[in-house]
Amino acid sequence: MPANVSGDLVRVALMEARPAGLTTRQLVAATELSAYQVQSGLRFLREILAAQNLTPLTWTRRDGYQLSTDPADWIAYERACVRIELTRISRFLNNTVIPHAQKLPDDEWVQLVLGQLTGVKSALGLLVRSA
Repeated sequence: MPANVSGDLVRVALMEARPAGLTTRQLVAATELSAYQVQSGLRFLREILAAQNLTPLTWTRRDGYQLSTDPADWIAYERACVRIELTRISRFLNNTVIPHAQKLPDDEWVQLVLGQLTGVKSALGLLVRSA
């Protein structure tokens, strides 16, 4: 099934559930799609909503996926995503890039990666602290 078709089915299910959200399992039941098709539809839906400046698709552990019209929900989701990316970049730096830089301090590539990702880590850290 094409992603646009599964995306439409997921969108309809989420619109019907408003203001509540739906978990992946609930979306599978509501749409009669497989879990893979639901995930594909969610990815497609997220891109379409952004491209058309429509209500953002958010997710929380408690509520699942939502098409909330409340900006507080959008901000909470954005903050959670920033925290996740900060953790991923920090781990990548600490576990891969920094050891590489210590072993080969003259390696141009690793110095470039280290400099750029350290800047990204700092910027994300500021966003997390401002929350």
